[in-house]
Amino acid sequence: MSDAINKCSTQETAACCCMDVGTIMDNTDCTASYSRVFTSQQEAEETLAALTEKARGVESDPCDISSSIKPVNGGVQLDIDFTFACQAETLIFQLGLR
Repeated sequence: MSDAINKCSTQETAACCCMDVGTIMDNTDCTASYSRVFTSQQEAEETLAALTEKARGVESDPCDISSSIKPVNGGVQLDIDFTFACQAETLIFQLGLR
């Protein structure tokens, strides 16, 4: 057990080699991006609406949502960036999509 305690870094708790949440989530990555090609404009718009609703369910402060739908070979491409107030919300949103 003492070997495990001695191997802990300065940002870990010596008792269990656990990391402080601030080490993993430092609030620098608050944007979740989504990109997909759809066969129709309607499918892309429906997905945008569904993902926007999911983001609104997670946000504490208004999420900044930037999107574009553009024609590409074989359909239309939907690109969306969801910028949340904090990284925890971004992570919750991303996990909710799985």
